[in-house]
Amino acid sequence: MDKRSRLLGGGVIGTITALATMLALCTVQLVAVAPAAQAVETALSEAGWVASSNTTSSAADAPGNAIDGNVSTRFSSDADQASGMFFQVNMGSSQTFNQIELNAGGSTGDYARGWNVEVSSNGTTFTSVATGTGTSSPQTITFAAQTAQYIRVVLTAGVTTNWWSIAEFTAFNGTPETALGEAGWVASSNTSSSAADAPANAIDGNLSTRFSSDADQSSGMFFQVNMGSAQNFNQLEMNAAGSSGDYARGFNVEVSTDGSTFTSVATGTGTSSPETVSFAAQTAQYIRVVLTAGVSTNWWSIAEFSVFTNGTGGGGGGGGGGNPPPTGGSLGPNVTIFTPSMSQASIQSTLNTISNQQVSNQFGTQRNAIFFEPGTYGSASSPLMFTVGYYTSVAGLGQNPSQVVINGAFQVFNQCPGGVQTNCNATDNFWRSMSNLTINVSGNTGCYAGDDFWAVSQAAPMRRVQINGNLSLMDYCTGSPDFASGGFIADSRFTGGTITNGSQQQFFTRNSSLDGWSNSVWNQVFCGDPGAPAQSFAGNSGDSGGPSSYTTLSTCPRTEEEPYLYANSAGAMNVFVPSLHANSSGPTWTATTNTPGTSLSLNTFYVATPSSTVATINAALAAGDNLIFTPGVYSINSTINVTKADTKIIGLGFPTLVPTAGNITMNVADVNGVNISGIIFDAGTTSSSALLQVGTQGSTVSHASDPVTIDDVFFRIGGATAGTAATAFIDNSNNSMIDDVWCWRADHGAGAGTFTGDTSNTGLIVNGSNVLADGLFVEHFVKDEVIWNGQGGEVIFFQNENPYEVPSQSAWMSSSTQNGYPAFFVPASVTSFTGFGMGSYSFFNQGVAIENAMAFQAPHTAGVTFHDLLTVFLNGSGGIQSVINGTGAAVNSSFGGPSDVVTYP
Repeated sequence: MDKRSRLLGGGVIGTITALATMLALCTVQLVAVAPAAQAVETALSEAGWVASSNTTSSAADAPGNAIDGNVSTRFSSDADQASGMFFQVNMGSSQTFNQIELNAGGSTGDYARGWNVEVSSNGTTFTSVATGTGTSSPQTITFAAQTAQYIRVVLTAGVTTNWWSIAEFTAFNGTPETALGEAGWVASSNTSSSAADAPANAIDGNLSTRFSSDADQSSGMFFQVNMGSAQNFNQLEMNAAGSSGDYARGFNVEVSTDGSTFTSVATGTGTSSPETVSFAAQTAQYIRVVLTAGVSTNWWSIAEFSVFTNGTGGGGGGGGGGNPPPTGGSLGPNVTIFTPSMSQASIQSTLNTISNQQVSNQFGTQRNAIFFEPGTYGSASSPLMFTVGYYTSVAGLGQNPSQVVINGAFQVFNQCPGGVQTNCNATDNFWRSMSNLTINVSGNTGCYAGDDFWAVSQAAPMRRVQINGNLSLMDYCTGSPDFASGGFIADSRFTGGTITNGSQQQFFTRNSSLDGWSNSVWNQVFCGDPGAPAQSFAGNSGDSGGPSSYTTLSTCPRTEEEPYLYANSAGAMNVFVPSLHANSSGPTWTATTNTPGTSLSLNTFYVATPSSTVATINAALAAGDNLIFTPGVYSINSTINVTKADTKIIGLGFPTLVPTAGNITMNVADVNGVNISGIIFDAGTTSSSALLQVGTQGSTVSHASDPVTIDDVFFRIGGATAGTAATAFIDNSNNSMIDDVWCWRADHGAGAGTFTGDTSNTGLIVNGSNVLADGLFVEHFVKDEVIWNGQGGEVIFFQNENPYEVPSQSAWMSSSTQNGYPAFFVPASVTSFTGFGMGSYSFFNQGVAIENAMAFQAPHTAGVTFHDLLTVFLNGSGGIQSVINGTGAAVNSSFGGPSDVVTYP
């Protein structure tokens, strides 16, 4: 959908009362208050501990070496790493602890690839408290606080076929620490390091490389990192790995916001490596460690330098501040997490910085995921306000939306290119989301007073929210016109006000409790929504978009809500996977009851960053890991292969995957229960046969009890990258569920503007049987935009625009006698299919009278049925000659439509 091409046509909005004057938003300046110091993780004393193992260690590699305080000795299995091996400590009496660390020292290949952590009070009966996978050493594992005498680590997978080693085993208790992501950091030193011992080696994630001073250790040497933006932290670790004599004997830790003026925050003396230094929470961009004494007369070495936070402190700076809750691991510099203890001024400042960068950043590379830990933010007198821009996801971290309360407004407004108030609309407001929180609407003034605005079009889902107050799906205050073109709401509650649909030409709402809906234009579809307008679709060729364009289903046939992150009562990050439901109505949750489903520890996920290789990602998936893509743009040079059943693949902040070698970006085997959510698949410059392929074509395996689900996944051919692909998405998986998918061949941006500039024939091909798609948007593809080959399929809401740039009728013929290509094609082989609320629009903009014979083409048989179909002429030349199979009036410059067909056949 392109703002430059829209006409309101016959669809007019209901009467909108607007105040004549718009006042500036009022904000109250708050003074940031430093939080009180909190306890951090403290290592337990290992005096009197006894270590043991069920492996055949030699005397030189005995289990006791792992608790002797010396990283140069080690426990080693002296056998091939095998599942079921364990290392155990008897602490002599019950201790309270919530974290352990396994340090393989310099043996970087000998760490655990997979493990279970078990505890026991008697040494006989053990309970599992954590499972996970490792990608490097040291390995830090955090879990809910335990009181026990025995800790056992059971190996489930080793990183090599050699021995399993632990140079040092440590247990901790206190407020858990989380390592900051080091992407984009720059390390430096005032020492004369050789290229082989450069400062950057200390932040490369590899213990086998190191920074070394290459000079006698002398007072005044320093090692420094520039983190790129202000971060919140309260602990650092310097690990000399196998070079046990090269650590700092004395040091100062200094921080700076500008790289020039440094403040000392800690001094210390070291007795071994790794050296951990804790201090009061700091918010700064630079960290410097100044050597005051070395342990030897040789060089000073740091194999790995790490910085940690326990979530307290000042909230960080724009785009990089804030950090994941405990046990989450680093989710990268573009994940911001707020806590209720942070000052509102700091939170508001960070939100403003992100908003100012992203509101107009339609094809930029910056990505942001913003999370709020459970609690209340803002107040009626001092509301928290946020304008959600491109590539920004904002979500609460409660298990229930009622656990994160925002007093204020999180919203999206019209854009006015060039600042011209007569060129404003929301038809390009894509790629953003809001979920899992409650908004008590306040803070808007003037024309905006009383409403929260969510003026969006495709790829801007709203899920699991409660809005107390009015919600407007259009921006009737910012300039004109005020077009908006399609959106998605699911699993939400709206109370104390109404939803103003206004100029939203089409919209899909599912499993949400509504407190009013103002009007329709062309195609408003409701599925399992208490309070929705009654079924009323025009059934004529003269509908003006009044209250007769509603398709309303009392229940949804199958639903499975999108997985989401939350922090449990112990502060640990988890992923919740909702259950499958049949014939559902209303949200899955109330203020006092949570969504049914299962919880997964974040330790079961491999956390990918744009620097992760496909080989590493595939190894993690093959080992049974789930997968999180942190915010960013990923170059994918070979296919990501998902082979394990029930793998969960979650994108944070709209991570964007771009194939670089004409490869399929991601392929999912014919297995149960895989979920893919929150990802953008971009086409690369070398054509791919598909960007995402799910299942195996021709398979007869039923996945009805545990289907593959695709949620909030968006495909682009062109726009940000001048790309090409034969097909965006191929779904071969029987019983799969497509829930909010937009396949878009770009009508503006890179590669757009010509019929061959961003070539792609088809947006979606469905070969699987009994596939359900709700909230399906497919636009501008060159030939059949959707091909539905599978039996028993069902579509609830479909929105389409034909390609704009067709140069001639002869260039766009599906046969020698049929003009154009249908937007939705069901071949003659299909005997069962059902569709509800499906529309297709035309805008041929080359000044040539291009005709499309029909928007929908399907077998004329009793088993293939359609309900509430429509076509609309938007602008330009030519038009659509019929709605389906020659039935339904033509739309063109003489009659713009909508042309409606209530039932077919």
